[in-house]
Amino acid sequence: MVSLLSRSILHRLSPARAGTVSCCRGFVMTPEHEALKENLIKLIDKEINPKCDQWEKDRIFPAKEVFKILGDAGYLGISKPVEYGGMGLDISYEAVAAEAYARITSGGVGMGIGIQCDIATPALVKYGNDELKERYLKPTISGDIVACLGISEVGGGSDVAALKTTARRDGDEWVINGGKMWTTNGAQADWMCVLANSSEGPVHKNKSLFVLPMDTPGVNVHRKIEKMGMHASDTTETTFEDARIPANHLIGEEGKGFTYQMQQFQNERIYIGAGTIAAMDICMESTIEYTSQRQAFGKSILDNQYVHYKLAELQTELECTRALYYKCIDDYLAGEDITAIATMLKLKTARLARQITDGCLQFWGGMGYTDDVIVSRLYRDLRLMSIGGGADEVMLSIICKFMGTEPGMRG
Repeated sequence: MVSLLSRSILHRLSPARAGTVSCCRGFVMTPEHEALKENLIKLIDKEINPKCDQWEKDRIFPAKEVFKILGDAGYLGISKPVEYGGMGLDISYEAVAAEAYARITSGGVGMGIGIQCDIATPALVKYGNDELKERYLKPTISGDIVACLGISEVGGGSDVAALKTTARRDGDEWVINGGKMWTTNGAQADWMCVLANSSEGPVHKNKSLFVLPMDTPGVNVHRKIEKMGMHASDTTETTFEDARIPANHLIGEEGKGFTYQMQQFQNERIYIGAGTIAAMDICMESTIEYTSQRQAFGKSILDNQYVHYKLAELQTELECTRALYYKCIDDYLAGEDITAIATMLKLKTARLARQITDGCLQFWGGMGYTDDVIVSRLYRDLRLMSIGGGADEVMLSIICKFMGTEPGMRG
């Protein structure tokens, strides 16, 4: 979504130049996209934002309450099948919704919503059997139950191939043992999309995805982790001790879990990219407004050449990153493999978020160091983007594989 500031920049360009800017990409924001986003923002402003400050203090938001509001309005299944309560739209509408969620004044709430609607469910939609979809996907879309994703482990982090959790087939059941770390929504979730080693063999072919009900005997949520940012999001450590689930809770084919999860990561990276870009828009817009009003040494902070030049540099980087985001959507809609471009999007948005939030906060002075302003919340919340969903260094490694530049890849 083009920000208000971006629109003002485009309006200052000549008609020919503006036409070039708006037509240089395949993805076009339609009135339907605009309507979805505007209506969602209205719902957010009415039902969610007035409560965010309290949820930040509480260090948790009521997921079932929030998800039910969004589910009743249809926003948790934008790109999901109509037969399970979704809208059946393409991923560009999901991305536009992610931009709207960035308007939530607590980043942790938006992150929890992302898990529910676009990060824990894609594999279930694509590969799950009808019974699983009816029992878990449908109520997830309606907001009646809460989903979470179990990938990272203690000592494992972003190294998905090295995970240790196991799933052993025992008759008509799978027996899960191990544990997961950094699980968003973990304290309130009703089910987990969990990745586990289901056999011996090569690490990319021995894993499977499962639907794991969180009330299964042997599933233990040990603690809610206190974090630097995303305060309203509950993040947990969970262990599994002989947790038994029915055999039909396997998502898709046995041994295909690693591949399925890599596909889910592409949805996650689009969601993160869209939301982070929209959050950076907010950071820039609020900083321009504040520095234009704040006076020091007889003039506004914004009138200092260093300040408005620095903001111009950051805005340029932001528009380049937005073009990368649009290309990612274009390629996805064209049916192309977006692994490389989505990884680049995740890397670029995460790193730019660090630059923009740090640079903007500096111009707020002492106010920027308080909890009273949005820029300080963005500063601590968006710092996660370079760590969560795959650290920057992992993104670089993936990109190098596509470039053929990693050690051992060259002949």
